[in-house]
Order: sequence, then structure tokens, then C-alpha cells
Amino acid sequence: MPRIDAHLHVFAKGSSEFPRETSEVYPADREEPVEKLMIEMEAHQIDQAVLVQIGGTCIAHHAYLLHCLKTYSDRFLGIGLIPADTPDPEAHMDELTDGTGIIGFRLSSIGGPKDPFAQVDIREFKTYRIWKHAAEKDYVLWLYPRAIDAHLIAYLVDAFPQVRVVLNHLGICPGKGKFSWDAKGRPHIETPSYNPALHTTYRLSRYENVAVHLSGQYAFSREAFPYRDLAGWHRSLLTSYGSKRLMWATDFPWILEDPGYGVLTNVFKELLPNLSEDEYGDIMGGTAKRFLRFPERGNN
Repeated sequence: MPRIDAHLHVFAKGSSEFPRETSEVYPADREEPVEKLMIEMEAHQIDQAVLVQIGGTCIAHHAYLLHCLKTYSDRFLGIGLIPADTPDPEAHMDELTDGTGIIGFRLSSIGGPKDPFAQVDIREFKTYRIWKHAAEKDYVLWLYPRAIDAHLIAYLVDAFPQVRVVLNHLGICPGKGKFSWDAKGRPHIETPSYNPALHTTYRLSRYENVAVHLSGQYAFSREAFPYRDLAGWHRSLLTSYGSKRLMWATDFPWILEDPGYGVLTNVFKELLPNLSEDEYGDIMGGTAKRFLRFPERGNN
């Protein structure tokens, strides 16, 4: 059974070859190259991974991601981004997926009515064309939406059951104003003990085309590794989705300093100690290989 890291980020220094957006956390002179990731993967017997675009949404900003996917085509699949203001999302999606190794796109909003009791017409959602085109072209949708959008996801999943959907980072949707960067340069999500978005995650478990990442624990936990305050939520996800729709991921590079890449390969021995061998194999790579259709490894 392969071991697959199903969600992480790499980026080069900003340059004319690899242009990207910058921030205080990833300034132009910072790099987290794919070769650095591969050292960690080799050291801890991780075979393949999903590279998620960071540093801009336009085609040019994807240059480093496309370079990595071309150079190591049997190691990685990619997830791209779509500009919020693009007049032609379909053309953008098709250009980025044309033989590149990018298999889908990450969305951080849904774009429908905020009122959960409002009358709904999904054709009026800002992302409707994206979902429709994903259904037509068999693209994966990688969801990390805001809490205010969480109730809208089921309408689209129901309308487009052929679209493979992956809920990022434990299926938790950040609330407005709850996202920040901690002292170690890592995302931090302030999450109340009662989060209505979690009900959405439970409800979506009835759809066979929806899977969930078991990742990002550091951003939500109030404790150090092994994040035991999240153990109950992990057990609930296992009960609701089953191991064949759960995927392990590290969220590299934010975890390199704390707790460390290798440590995270053992997180389920702490949080889900009663996993069977088959369940463990599913979560650590089997689900990602099947659900995302990873290629067989070559000699790259």
C-alpha cells in the first residue's frame, strides 16, 4: 500500500521564472522547494503527495507548481487556484489541467446566500460554473470554505454527484476573523467548542463522492502534539466517513519546526490507536491513491 501525503505546499523564491504573490509569512526571498519536501518524504517512507498551489491564482503564478509536476510526474499531483474575478473560469481550469498533473482546484468560498433559510438557486452561486465544469471535465474540488458558506456545500454536492470533493483540514470551516498566523509562522484557526460548520461535515458523509483530510491539527488544537483534544473529532470522522474516505496529510511546510514531518507520520497511533491494519493503510495512502487516481511510481 502506498503512503501518500494528501495536502501540502511548496514554493520557490519569487523570480521572473517563478513569479508569485508574497506576504509576511512567505516573502519573496523565502523558499520551501520541492527537493526539501522530498528529503522528508524519503526519510519517512512517503511515496507520493498532493501539491496545493500557494502564492497567487493567475496562470503565471502556477509556474513553480507546474515545474514540480513536470519534473516529478510520478510523485505528485497538483491542485490549482482560480482567480475570483476571472470572467472565464472554465478556460482557466482547462489551461491549467491540460496534461500538467493538476487534477482539480481549491475553493475558499461558495458564493451563495448567507442566510441558511434563504431560497436557494445554485445557478446563482458565484462558483456554480466551476462546479458545473468540474462535473463535465472530472476535476476534483478541494474545499476549505468559510463557516458562513458551509451550509451551501450540500446543495452543490447533491447537484453534481460525479464531482470528487475533498474537505480540507478535518472538515472544519474557519469563521470570519478567526484566521491568523502564529509566532512560528503557521496558520492558526480559532475554533469554538461548538461549531455549526461541523454539522455540515457530518451531513456530507452520506455522499460517497466526498472525502476528508485528517490534517492541520496544529492549527485547531489548543494542545501540543499529539493534539489529544482533537481525538474525539477524529473518531467521529472515522465513524461517519469510514477509512476509505479519509486521507492523511501534513500541510508541509508549516509543520517542519513543530511538530516535525516524521512525527506527523505517527499521529494516528496517538489519536486513533484502535485502527485496524487495513484502516490505517487506507488513511495513510490507499484512499488518496484510489480517490485521486495517483499514477504508479516510476524511477523519478
